[in-house]
Amino acid sequence: MSRPRIELLAPPFAGHLHPILAIGRALREVADIEVISTEAAQPRIRAAGLAGSAVVPGADAALKAIVDPPHAVGAHPLRLHAQFRRSLELLDAFGQALDSRYSHTRPDLVIADFTLPVAGAAAQRRGIPWWTSHPSPCVIEAPGGPPAYLGGWMPGIGALGRSRDAIAATTVRGFKWSVHHFHRRRLTALGFPSLYRDDGSEAAYSPECILGLGLRELEFERAWPAALRFVGPMLWSPPDIGPPPPHDDAINVLATLGTHLGWAKQRMGEHLDTVAQAMPAIRLHFSDGRPDAGADVAHRALRRHAWVDYPSWVPRMRAVLHHGGAGVMWECLRAGVPALVLPNDYDQFDHAARLQVAGVALRLRHAREIEPALRRLLDGDHGLRPDRFVEALRPGLAEARVVALVRARLGL
Repeated sequence: MSRPRIELLAPPFAGHLHPILAIGRALREVADIEVISTEAAQPRIRAAGLAGSAVVPGADAALKAIVDPPHAVGAHPLRLHAQFRRSLELLDAFGQALDSRYSHTRPDLVIADFTLPVAGAAAQRRGIPWWTSHPSPCVIEAPGGPPAYLGGWMPGIGALGRSRDAIAATTVRGFKWSVHHFHRRRLTALGFPSLYRDDGSEAAYSPECILGLGLRELEFERAWPAALRFVGPMLWSPPDIGPPPPHDDAINVLATLGTHLGWAKQRMGEHLDTVAQAMPAIRLHFSDGRPDAGADVAHRALRRHAWVDYPSWVPRMRAVLHHGGAGVMWECLRAGVPALVLPNDYDQFDHAARLQVAGVALRLRHAREIEPALRRLLDGDHGLRPDRFVEALRPGLAEARVVALVRARLGL
């Protein structure tokens, strides 16, 4: 009996591709895996020990321009709309490539990152089962609590707070409806004549299974879609890049803004150098998040690195300053390392709000807060429980849940 075939799809960016690669590595025991992405993703797919295919030649430059603009996008409606319009052009190209692909090949299951809804539409047209992989469950629409992308709101308290959240959710949904109406012809051609199904769930996500790559315990309580399965974060990092500091008595602190946010990194590097000079007893490291950037560079008191490997670096840190990206967030929680969170864009504000409420990190509003907050962390004057989720994040738990779900779906 031949093994089933599963195709995994994601854009080439670390926050989306790396969880897909972790899923692929876990599923190798039950199926033949192929990862579909762009040309830039192929070296990391091979490094993960998986087979890969590139679609839409030349897409990487256009993708980078969309997701890493020279300014914050935030909740700015015009910037969001412009970003969405450019995304539609690339999604159309991906959709056409996948339609062609699935006209002559049929995997037993497609699992696509939530940023590639056209993969689900293409699979559905061919009668291929498809699931959604979602590394940021906080942005999934669900009744109750505040909506995402509004700067990281805390849940409203009492009747007035719940009314505020409901009005905000209605406003966000109205904005999405208006964008969909404006682009109705193109979205219908992509396979999305409506934003929502009859049950109110978002049509961009699989109606059968949404793999929520997070912990329900960290999320604000909401009425989640029936298809959502919280399996836990799936983590992978390119091996043998950026060796961690040696084991010694030094006080190592890592700062990172992930792989995007190029507009913020130079300014942050200058600020962190000032912090490093004011706190000479610590080794302050700053990652540029670019494995292709070449050798590390000296930056006065600050140790600046092209890339750091979170799984090997984070456990050796006394504290971490990060932006609220999912990958570094989960690595800190898995290692039980206290964190400062200074969000910059996208879902980072929503992650920061959840980390603050859970009591596992300190949320910052401005870079000038870094030095005093870091002193609090290192002095133990913070009241945090950074090890709260260590047991729930033991390696292998999320992988086992994903494998069990796939086994059940494929009758293995």
